[in-house]
Amino acid sequence: MNKMILGLGAAVAALALSTPAQASEWWPFAIESAVGGDLNNVQSIGYEPTDKASKPHSLCVLLPHLQDSYWVSVNYGLVEEAKRLGVKMVVYQAGGYANLPNQLSQYDDCLAGGADAILIGAISEAGVAAKINEGMAAGVVNIAVANPILETPITARITPDFYQKGMQTGNYIKEHLGDEQGKAVAFPGPQGSGWAETYMEGFRDSLKEGNIELLAEQFGEASVPAQLRLVEDSLQTYPELTVIWGGAPAAEAAVGATADAGRDDVTIISSYENQTMLDLVKKGEVLGFAAEYPVIMGRISVDLAVRALDGKEHEKVLLVAPGIVTTDNIDEFDLEQIFAPDGFQPVFSVE
Repeated sequence: MNKMILGLGAAVAALALSTPAQASEWWPFAIESAVGGDLNNVQSIGYEPTDKASKPHSLCVLLPHLQDSYWVSVNYGLVEEAKRLGVKMVVYQAGGYANLPNQLSQYDDCLAGGADAILIGAISEAGVAAKINEGMAAGVVNIAVANPILETPITARITPDFYQKGMQTGNYIKEHLGDEQGKAVAFPGPQGSGWAETYMEGFRDSLKEGNIELLAEQFGEASVPAQLRLVEDSLQTYPELTVIWGGAPAAEAAVGATADAGRDDVTIISSYENQTMLDLVKKGEVLGFAAEYPVIMGRISVDLAVRALDGKEHEKVLLVAPGIVTTDNIDEFDLEQIFAPDGFQPVFSVE
């Protein structure tokens, strides 16, 4: 991925903060488009969806899990847009990033069920590449949702700007510390996922200059229990650490672990959002998180699939520009574009 073009989001991110005229009208949404799929030619656009599908296409969705509010929010965006566009949808979840065989089996279920399009939040690109190639060869539209598919030929993809999110959160911590020196341990997420490595690359690069030393990188399953073990071990192994950076499960785990260890000198920041991160930022227990608009990614991925199925012109590569959400600016963000409504439960079928 060309890192130079991934830094273009700052200028357009503010456009994505405007509140829609009504809940169902979420557009236009400011986003970066790689023209013709060329990452060396990226433009900022205001994305607007199509009005209605030409017929009730059958969409099949594969998500890594629905264990946290991030993927629940993606689910909400997928379901609401399927309803708006008048298409059918079936949603599968694999149960976690350790369950690649489940996702591969579910991909087969999508094909066997006659899906016109498969929207996939891939557990890992290497793991699902052969299945995507099979589906593409059969004429099935394939859309990458949130998690990156970078090398495997695919109809279209919408993902966060992972590198820029790692870079921006690193820069924000450095600015927050000011003249103080920091020592950080990073918890980017599951190795092999693609997105965790790219988050890490951005964060690592942000620390090449400045006032923070990177002590260690701890990869692991994107769940609070798994991250808690890593955080607790790191607090013992690196007693000098003063910064914890990582995904939302790591940040959530770190709040409890640092409190139990009596370490109120540790700054915690998250590379992405969930409902818990929002609550912890409001309480001042987490410095901030880099938003990547899960609801909008779900909505746009459905629109990309419908456009492709209807033979309409569609974007090939879309990158969501991050915005750093902190206690100081939280009121500036349209949270309906980020989180599912309170009380929303995952939906697995749209008829």
